[in-house]
Amino acid sequence: MQRDAVTAYVALGANLGGAAATLRHAMDAIDALPQVQVSRRSSLYRSAPMESSGPDYINAVVQLCTTLSAPDLLLRLQAIEQAAGRERPYRNAPRTLDLDILTYGGARMDSAQLTLPHPRMMQRAFVLLPLAEIAPEMVNADALQRTADQAIKKI
Repeated sequence: MQRDAVTAYVALGANLGGAAATLRHAMDAIDALPQVQVSRRSSLYRSAPMESSGPDYINAVVQLCTTLSAPDLLLRLQAIEQAAGRERPYRNAPRTLDLDILTYGGARMDSAQLTLPHPRMMQRAFVLLPLAEIAPEMVNADALQRTADQAIKKI
């Protein structure tokens, strides 16, 4: 990766179909993107739907280095979602694959397409636990305590 590469974190989630296999495949697909290199992968976690419905979710987080801009990274992640059969019939619908950029270096952005850092990442155990596994410096004890009542289990 080039010297101007940025470290980003991406959350993965799915609750339709073979969710665990889909997440593993998505991690490989992200790593295969041009100008992207996955450097760390969390374990998979099972969590109850939050502001959603359907079966339990399988979640994970990856750390990557990229020379893509944040909007370009988002477009490529959305293409991976589409390839996995992602549909968006309504907000927070069950999904075959959801990929969210959590952070992109120290960038701050608030557009119709992308908000950085992810506005709800510190409120969700299904993001914080896998993130803490691969980047403990990114998650403080207070955030973990505030989400301790959310059902989540490492699988």
